[in-house]
Amino acid sequence: MGQTWLKLAVLYLVIGISIGLFMSYTLQLNWAAGHAHVNVVGWLTTLGIGAVLSIYPHLAQNGLGKATFWLYHIGVPMFLFSTFYVQINPSIAHILTFIGGPMFLLAIILFGINIFTNLNENTTDFKH
Repeated sequence: MGQTWLKLAVLYLVIGISIGLFMSYTLQLNWAAGHAHVNVVGWLTTLGIGAVLSIYPHLAQNGLGKATFWLYHIGVPMFLFSTFYVQINPSIAHILTFIGGPMFLLAIILFGINIFTNLNENTTDFKH
C-alpha cells in the first residue's frame, strides 16, 4: 500500500508543478493558494504517509490504515479542488471544503492513532 501512496504523491507533484508553470506563463497568480496546497497536502503529505507505510506496511493492512486510505483519497482531491474553485464559485467551493477538509483531517487523525497504537519498538517490518 505504501507504493500506491508514493505513486499518488508523484501524481500530485506533476499537478502542482503544472499549475505553477501555468501561473508563471499566464500571470494568473490568483491560483497560488491552490498551487501551494497541491504541493504541500498532495505531494508532501501523501509522500510522507507513503514513506511510513513503505517502511511499516502492517500499518496499511489494518482497519485504521484502510479507513485512512479512503478518507484521505476521497477528501483530499475534493479539498484541493475547492482551493481552486473558490475563485470561480465560492459558495459551491465552500461546500467541497466543508466535506473534503474534515475527511482529510479525520484521515490524518486516524493515521496518527494507527502509528501511536500499532507502531512500537518491537516492530520489524523494515528490511535492511
